[in-house]
Amino acid sequence: MKTGDKVSVVDEDLSGVVTSVNGNIVVFKDEYGFTYQYPKEKLVPKNASLYENIQVVKKAEPKKMTSKKHDKNPLILDLHFHNLVKNPNDYESFERLFMQKEKLVQTINFCRKNHLKRLEIVHGIGDGVLQKLVWDVLESQTGLDFYNKEILHHQSGAVMVEFH
Repeated sequence: MKTGDKVSVVDEDLSGVVTSVNGNIVVFKDEYGFTYQYPKEKLVPKNASLYENIQVVKKAEPKKMTSKKHDKNPLILDLHFHNLVKNPNDYESFERLFMQKEKLVQTINFCRKNHLKRLEIVHGIGDGVLQKLVWDVLESQTGLDFYNKEILHHQSGAVMVEFH
């Protein structure tokens, strides 16, 4: 390095023009007129012509591989009672909720056993009893995240579950 060379400091955002060299210590002035002293090994030459003849090779980024099993749409579980049994009028309300809860737990276990990543639970928009039951069951589970899947503006008739 000699007087008049442009240098940059390693590991710092600082550069300038060399004003003097005293043994191993290089003194340089930045663009604002401040003077700095650094050892030679902390400085690198700032010379654009060093990089003119270097060819830049662009490599194609490798595609992220996703298995076909995990690339599918989520499994959909519709908890409307008429979809679960043939004669919905033959059951009392407490029996309906019990059967819906059992179906929900079975489906969650099925997703875990088969390593499915997403499950959509359709509970519908009503007085909120089934929705509360679904949220209570999901909150008691570990290894999953869930959130409302908005169908209308602020009402949600479905919950999206993502397994870890």
